[in-house]
Amino acid sequence: MIIETYNAKETFCLGERIGQQALPGQIYTLNGDLGVGKTVFTQGVARGLGITEPVNSPTFTIIQEYEEGRLPFYHFDVYRIGDIEEMEEIGYDDYFFGQGVCLIEWAELIEEILPSDIISITIEKDLEKGFDYRKIIIEGLELQI
Repeated sequence: MIIETYNAKETFCLGERIGQQALPGQIYTLNGDLGVGKTVFTQGVARGLGITEPVNSPTFTIIQEYEEGRLPFYHFDVYRIGDIEEMEEIGYDDYFFGQGVCLIEWAELIEEILPSDIISITIEKDLEKGFDYRKIIIEGLELQI
């Protein structure tokens, strides 16, 4: 499925819709270049899960946990992962195979440990269509609109 958004609010709202429909144990991978809107999208997912506290990218902590929503939300940023052993040290399998919702930025860096039933989300810019335009490609999920 491909969804186009034309401003940050629309990108946030798409994330929010996904968060509202998220189910326990789902794993979302979020791919896209720096500055493409991954954090805005993730903030929408968190809001859709009922999380009201600030959500920022956990670049230096690898994972940020949010427990206040209707489901636990685990936001990973694995950009700084040197090797898979680091993921084992933080106990990734407890998160990946638990009852919460995982969202993993830069997931292509840990592909070998991801389950086969992930939901892949890619955000792309196209400056010819405008500075705030985003093409969002979702694979593995049928979104209820």
